[in-house]
Amino acid sequence: MKKLFKRVFVILISIIGLLVLFYFLFVNFYPSFGGDVSEEKQVVYQKSEQYREGKFNNIEPVPKEISFKDNLKIAYAFLTTETDNLKPKNDIKVNKLDVKTLANYKKEGRLIWFGHSSFLLQMEGKTILLDPMLSKVAAPHSLLGTDRFNTEFPLAIEELPKIDAVIFSHDHYDHLDYETILKIKEKVSHFFVPLGVGVHLESWGVPSIKITELDWREERQFEGISFVCTPAQHFSGRKLNNSQSTLWSSWVIKSKNENIYFSGDSGYASHFKEIGEKYGPFDIALLECGQYDEMWSDIHMMPEETVKAGIDVNAKKIMPIHWASFQLALHSWTDPVERMQTEAKRLNVKTITPKIGENIIIKDTINNYNNWWKVL
Repeated sequence: MKKLFKRVFVILISIIGLLVLFYFLFVNFYPSFGGDVSEEKQVVYQKSEQYREGKFNNIEPVPKEISFKDNLKIAYAFLTTETDNLKPKNDIKVNKLDVKTLANYKKEGRLIWFGHSSFLLQMEGKTILLDPMLSKVAAPHSLLGTDRFNTEFPLAIEELPKIDAVIFSHDHYDHLDYETILKIKEKVSHFFVPLGVGVHLESWGVPSIKITELDWREERQFEGISFVCTPAQHFSGRKLNNSQSTLWSSWVIKSKNENIYFSGDSGYASHFKEIGEKYGPFDIALLECGQYDEMWSDIHMMPEETVKAGIDVNAKKIMPIHWASFQLALHSWTDPVERMQTEAKRLNVKTITPKIGENIIIKDTINNYNNWWKVL
């Protein structure tokens, strides 16, 4: 009996050892994990009010530390919870774009949603991408996630025209994507990111001279457009040992004619009102609304809070984002937009719900978008 127990014990230890070795090799040599912040950069980041004890922090002490028991609880919920309508029954069809028309666009400021939190923005004759994540799976490897809800994009990533600027809100896989960067980096003039996020871009071959890192409330002018890095309540990290090593943010994007707020990912907190008072009113607020749960409500808003955030930032209209592309939580895929609409109607807040690929004129006051998801 002792020999059998010893043999089983040796086998278990060997399996654990192999798994640890595989993880170490995977995260250190597979490029999609990105880079690590150097000690020299950490010294620079100590000047930030958000950087304490070797990590970036939110204004409030969140996210709460998740214990091993909590992680097991979340994992168990994902494995056992049955939820109807987690994803659309059919592939989401998108509005297709003409590359020539897109490249030559010089009219009023407009946005085109590419799904989730990804946008193509055209204003002041410039073409800008917001959180471009244009891959099939939001994970470091295609085997580690589920496929997105749309197999096509309004325009194939290879057909995108010259990109004047790219803005990222943080370094999570559903926002910052290795494969996307490889395909667009040669046609992008400049990247604007929160502190630390540039290390990933550099590890993927983007020259440091093309990257501007900003702290919260820092502002840069770019060819007639103002980019302001503004607070959010979230977290960062692309592997187990670099959590909170880079900053997360929302963004204000302002020209002489238009004013846009892009929330990135965030729990509901006081920063929305601060941003509205300092930088509003906004012609449109692109607000996170999806992938939420009560277990992590401090870092992702519930749909009713999305509407409240729109009021706080003083937006003339709001658009729910961070939904309709990936299954990253256990709610119905249409739950975000439907709950948001119900609350917006109750509070008399104007919302728009365009299809992926539809034209969104920033200063347009007419909502002519239908509830397209109801037919899927």
